[in-house]
Amino acid sequence: MDQGGVVRDEDDGLARFRSEIAAFYAGFGQPELLVAAFEGAALFVPLAEGDRVFTSEFGGVHWVCAFTSPEELARYWARRGGVDPRAEYRYHTLRGHRLAEYASARAEPTGVMVDAVGAAPIAFPPRVSEGAEAVVGVL
Repeated sequence: MDQGGVVRDEDDGLARFRSEIAAFYAGFGQPELLVAAFEGAALFVPLAEGDRVFTSEFGGVHWVCAFTSPEELARYWARRGGVDPRAEYRYHTLRGHRLAEYASARAEPTGVMVDAVGAAPIAFPPRVSEGAEAVVGVL
């Protein structure tokens, strides 16, 4: 249960989220269930300098990087050029719905990428509409 900002292991939503990702990869996932599981999952989010949410840019789109475990986060940092054992790698644990809100509030198109270098990466790209009433958001 989420009490006072503390996410308890039995209610972190990760088991459900991983199950929905597996269903997606197996070919019988349901998008609405995947999104709901993402929104309820407590994900590990690396912090950039100044304790800001770390984002990465690829193809003109900004991505909030999130991970289903500290091990997945460490794997990501290692793939980006190595890990300094003397350095501190800070992160927050945030629910998927908060990440989607953050991404939607940014001025540039921003999506959420989960487990980018893991065995089952999953992306929630930004939703962009053109025209007089342009909408930028996730999903």
